[in-house]
Amino acid sequence: MTLSIATWNINSVRLRIGNVRRYLKLRKPDVLCLQETKCPDELFPHRAFEALGYSHRLVQGMKSYNGVAIVSKVPFTATRVHHRCGKEDCRHIEVALDVGSDPILLDNLYIPAGGDIPDPDQNAKFAHKLDFYREMAGWFEARRPGPRVRNGLRRIAVGDLNVAPLEHDVWSHKQLLKIVSHTPVEVDLFGRLQASLDWIDVPRRFVPADQKLYSWWSYRNNDWRKSNRGRRLDHILASPALASAISSHRIDVDLRDWKRASDHVPVMASFDL
Repeated sequence: MTLSIATWNINSVRLRIGNVRRYLKLRKPDVLCLQETKCPDELFPHRAFEALGYSHRLVQGMKSYNGVAIVSKVPFTATRVHHRCGKEDCRHIEVALDVGSDPILLDNLYIPAGGDIPDPDQNAKFAHKLDFYREMAGWFEARRPGPRVRNGLRRIAVGDLNVAPLEHDVWSHKQLLKIVSHTPVEVDLFGRLQASLDWIDVPRRFVPADQKLYSWWSYRNNDWRKSNRGRRLDHILASPALASAISSHRIDVDLRDWKRASDHVPVMASFDL
């Protein structure tokens, strides 16, 4: 079977449900992971997803801020809501996708943006972001499969990780070195998280590291396409056990032109299982 998983910071699922419907009809991913849903659970638009065949859903939301959701055509079990850094702010959910005898664990993450000042002593939001990364790296490290696990651990982590780790994940490496999302301390922590399970950076399997690749463009740019000052903040990571299954990826840049667009666009990957 082929399994397709998309991730999208939707920046309010109720405000942009029309765009979500349009995207799901266009690309038909098996699973869609949303971040920044900005929607309490009781107001989540379940009917819209049910009508499109996404009958399996796990949502964790709050009013006006944050929020994550997994909507799926594929059944899942072992649903978990994780609270990070002593907060209950709706940033990490996990499911086990029922894709045969060896399920795939799927993590949907919305890591804090970190505010504007890249100094944890002056900026509590930035400190929270760094702590979140450290906690996630340790948590994944603790789940590293032991040597007796024959096939390794099949796991996928997706979401708005709010770090552009590579030089060509930003429009100007030099100018963004002191800008939150591309500072050396954040890039280092992204590397620690990636090393925790030897994660594979799926889009970069297809796009060389010396080529520009973005998933986010600020609302502040009057003509985002002309200026093209983007960053790659949205990621799909796969554990080594899935290395041979990775078959394709897509970043739907043109969705940034849609009416009422999010400042992020969907990132999708397919796996031949």
